[in-house]
Amino acid sequence: MAATAITCIPLESTSQGEMIGSSRAFRCVWNLLQMVARTDSAVLIHGETGTGKELVAKAIHEESLRRRGPYVRVNCAAIPAGLLESELFGHERGAFTGALTQTVGRFQLAHTGTLFLDEIGDLPLELQPKLLRVLQEQEFERLGSARTTRVDVRIVAATNQDLAQMVRERRFRADLFYRLNVFPIDLPPLRARSEDIPLLVNHFVRKLALRMNREICQVSKEAMEMLRQHDWPGNIRELQNLVERAVIMSSGSELQLPPAELRRLVQNGAPQPVRTLVEAERAHILEALRQVNWIVAGRNGAASRLGLPRTTLIYRMRKLGIRLEKNPTVPPFQPASAISAPLASTGPNYEV
Repeated sequence: MAATAITCIPLESTSQGEMIGSSRAFRCVWNLLQMVARTDSAVLIHGETGTGKELVAKAIHEESLRRRGPYVRVNCAAIPAGLLESELFGHERGAFTGALTQTVGRFQLAHTGTLFLDEIGDLPLELQPKLLRVLQEQEFERLGSARTTRVDVRIVAATNQDLAQMVRERRFRADLFYRLNVFPIDLPPLRARSEDIPLLVNHFVRKLALRMNREICQVSKEAMEMLRQHDWPGNIRELQNLVERAVIMSSGSELQLPPAELRRLVQNGAPQPVRTLVEAERAHILEALRQVNWIVAGRNGAASRLGLPRTTLIYRMRKLGIRLEKNPTVPPFQPASAISAPLASTGPNYEV
């Protein structure tokens, strides 16, 4: 089997930390990142699950003037709503049952640095005014305290939800959305940047093989092509997980895709035949006829199921060369012009 060494992929790459790519879509994101990094503007990153939103947030911090300050991450979906306010802003001793000591919140921990608010769409409505105040005034009060604490924090938020739609549905405050959405960055899904898949595969293979003490130095052309053709609903995270499974199961120097994954990728990448509209209509009518045991008229007939008058369906069947028999065998499709004679009374009964 022909193989391509993972060190010889002929693509120029751009990388910053774990961000890897050479496609036009990747470079567009990279250019936006470079534009906004050295400002203090709020950034809202939007993308499907697994597209690398946290990597972009970290890269913004590393490229900013705040890179010597702390980088603090909060996943708004992973912390119960009742505890999230304390996590963000901290609390005083005795502020609630179990609050035995004063606790510093994430905003204060991120002072002079960057606070990354992941899954911002899951922030409870009751906390949104307090977050808006911090964004606007850079100040807040801990739970149980009347003393104002000032901070110097740059906010980067991320979501896979449509915040604009959530605003219309009154599930997210409009003023907070506009305050976060100063500089939006939309991350493309992996299926929109398939040119980057070889680079990503090679990166993951090197990283994981080193971690597992494996000497894998090749990826077959066939395997790489299958990976390129897959639509990756889980995006880069799904690709990384598949490569990790493959590294675990590979015994030689060439990456071996697990058999189950191969079958899935082959099925996913198989080209679907393109039908004309006439062919599609014929197939649709045939399927409706089969489902009703080739009955055309009546309440349970194909005409009723297709939402057509009986006479219209009969006309379309004649045009498409569909004939009814007791044990129907449908002939190969012929264009209407190739049907030499109209269906006569000696032919099949369309009134069934």
